[in-house]
Amino acid sequence: MLVIGIAGGTGSGKTTVVRKIIESLPAEEVVVMPQDCYYKDNAHIPLEERLKMNYDEPASIEWSLLTEHIKELKQGRDVEMPTYDFLTCSRQKETVHLSPKEVIVVEGILVLTDKELRDMLDVKVFVDADADERLIRVISRDCVERGRTPQMVIDRYQETLKPMHELYIEPSKRYADLIIPQGGGNNVAIKLLTDYIRSLLPSDAR
Repeated sequence: MLVIGIAGGTGSGKTTVVRKIIESLPAEEVVVMPQDCYYKDNAHIPLEERLKMNYDEPASIEWSLLTEHIKELKQGRDVEMPTYDFLTCSRQKETVHLSPKEVIVVEGILVLTDKELRDMLDVKVFVDADADERLIRVISRDCVERGRTPQMVIDRYQETLKPMHELYIEPSKRYADLIIPQGGGNNVAIKLLTDYIRSLLPSDAR
């Protein structure tokens, strides 16, 4: 079983890279574990306070649960992955049933910041993109998917996303085995990555 970590700034193109990895492998051989599903459950905190919390620092993630789930999968056991509602900033009651696969992809902005998780990763990838490109993608995504206005996104970018990126995410790049510049549009780097992943898999799983 291979465990692959895909990190990078918000809006860098991580989701695109993950999608292309999945498309290059047999569908039944890949399971994706988004870091966002493992935000700590803050349902006990009033909504107004939850909306103001910093979700771009390592302390916002329940790393112990994520690493425990990876261990369970590696030992051949199914897990129930939590789900998260970005509109209410709280964990949902619904879970996603995951079964062990040949490839586990862990994706998220902070994936390379946690040492215990890093030590479990067989391949560590950092998806890089210019700050202005990332901001444009974040504005487009958050306005459509998370009910925010462009000004709300810009304010959050200036107050939280940018400083957290510089403090935690950008420095984690040094742990990467492979850096993909130009985000999800770098087909050459993505092909090199997917070819490498396939080379590590048993022949009957390629």
